[in-house]
Amino acid sequence: MDRIEHKFVNVGDLKLHVAEIGSGGNAVVFLHGFPEIWYSWRHQMIALADAGFRAVSFDYRGYGLSDPPPPGNKATWFDLLNDLLHILDALALSKVFLVGKDFGARPAHFFSILHPERVLGVVTLGVPYVPPGPSLYHKFLPEGFYILRWKEPGRAEGDFGRFDVKTVVRNIYILFSRNEIPIANENQEIMDLVEPDTPLPAWFTEEDLATYAALYENSGLQTALQIPYRSFGEVFNLPDPVVRVPALLIMGGKDYILKFPGIEDLTKVEKAKELVPNLEVTFIPEGTHFVQEQFPQQVNQLILDFLAKHI
Repeated sequence: MDRIEHKFVNVGDLKLHVAEIGSGGNAVVFLHGFPEIWYSWRHQMIALADAGFRAVSFDYRGYGLSDPPPPGNKATWFDLLNDLLHILDALALSKVFLVGKDFGARPAHFFSILHPERVLGVVTLGVPYVPPGPSLYHKFLPEGFYILRWKEPGRAEGDFGRFDVKTVVRNIYILFSRNEIPIANENQEIMDLVEPDTPLPAWFTEEDLATYAALYENSGLQTALQIPYRSFGEVFNLPDPVVRVPALLIMGGKDYILKFPGIEDLTKVEKAKELVPNLEVTFIPEGTHFVQEQFPQQVNQLILDFLAKHI
């Protein structure tokens, strides 16, 4: 970890935290999910730097060490895309590979559509390409579905506010490592789905948890609730909804997201290639939603093999 350098990039009035390692000519930029942060890519960043790449990850605005949006301003998907563009320019990265996990897959895909001249290829983990459109979760999943709960202003704040940040992150890591979609009963909150004595996943240490907790102690969770959970209704007018750059999807075979309505179909190459013509799909059978932390060596090799084909 000591080899990873840290700096801040100015985007307007905000300072965004950037982690970087390696000095190779080809750069890979990592986009985290929730409740992740730059640190979730630690294994991949070191492996890619050792293989001769420049690896960059950053905390989204309002996450970790990055400044939050001004009071009263919401963070949006367009902000995230704009921040990514500013970071590439600030670091003089003319063309990069993007690696996105969880909701970080969305800006990775959309950025490749909006700025194809800046993207060599896209790797996503845990979430296939989903074209822009209205969210339909409320039609297929019950009221207690965690995304519907966290979308509701005040609901997650009340739920999370009963615990310290470390416990909230612990509970979410445990929940999202399971094979079942987190759904609470009517008179239950999402945090109540985890018993207090439930151990962390074997691949996620107390030291890892402490690192996450310290970063969220700095940022809080308010912006993290805005994007993604309260921004799914944002309207995108993409010039072309097709992802045309080379793409790789890595899924854990036990990822609960595969049980979301329609998601499994989007991981099948025949169907997915209608929207992502140059797509490869790989499953890690025992992998869960945090596959890059659970099986880092396998994920690192898959990413390196993909990069080697498209440099």
